[in-house]
Amino acid sequence: MKRRIKERIFSFGYLLPSLAGVTVFFIAPFIQIIRYALVDNPVSNNFVGFENFIRVFNNNAFRRAAANTARFSAIAVPLAVALSLLLAMMLEAKIPGKSKFRTFFLSPMMVPVASIVLIWQVLFDYNGALNSVLASLGISPVDWMKSDYSHVIVVLLFLWKNLGYNMILFMAALSNIPKALIEAANVDGASAFRRFWQIKFRFLSPTLLFVTILSLINSFKVFREIYLLTGNYPHENLYLLQHFMNNTFGNIDYQKLSAAALIMALVMAIIIGILFLAEGRIGRDVEQ
Repeated sequence: MKRRIKERIFSFGYLLPSLAGVTVFFIAPFIQIIRYALVDNPVSNNFVGFENFIRVFNNNAFRRAAANTARFSAIAVPLAVALSLLLAMMLEAKIPGKSKFRTFFLSPMMVPVASIVLIWQVLFDYNGALNSVLASLGISPVDWMKSDYSHVIVVLLFLWKNLGYNMILFMAALSNIPKALIEAANVDGASAFRRFWQIKFRFLSPTLLFVTILSLINSFKVFREIYLLTGNYPHENLYLLQHFMNNTFGNIDYQKLSAAALIMALVMAIIIGILFLAEGRIGRDVEQ
């Protein structure tokens, strides 16, 4: 009994630094955000209930930012998952120049964000390379980042930056699929689609879940690139929740900022929960 108690004390001692870090940098700030969202201001601390949340929902800028963020994630995340899986399956086959092809898609991972933004500015600036090509063809130049095409440009940037890492994750998952099952399906005359759907897709479900969550998180991080390209107030199609929160923080409206952050966290938790449930249903027979 004494030995067991001693082991538990030592185990807790080893865990204490990590627990202290999580408490100080994650749990305590989250509790503080909840408190800010439920009071009128940090000085008087008068409880106002859901009044700050109502203010946020009635704010036109928040509704615009939420709609743009949802649209961007709904387009960019499925494309990032589907294209990276397609690329991984292409590289799984014996094609010429496989290593160069893989290097091409992995190179954006080594490029700093500022350099990526510079590349996009060179391409899509009003005086950039794309408008130079259009001018040589007799087409009027377009201010791409201030037009309706800006959303498409940022989606392309997101894909170019994230496809490589997602592709590597899918390649690792594909290499772990039992070859005996694929060979047995070939002997039974199963088509390529049936082999993918009945075998590969089920074994890929955990990686598919992870890549989807990772892509969803990265879709919220695209604010960095948009901010460096367009500043605090971009084209209305690019005004995301992070812009709203950044501008609200600049106005020192902590109550509205905290309410918006909690709403965003709740929506993310619901989406991730749905993904976990879907993965559990798809990969249940594989685990059994």
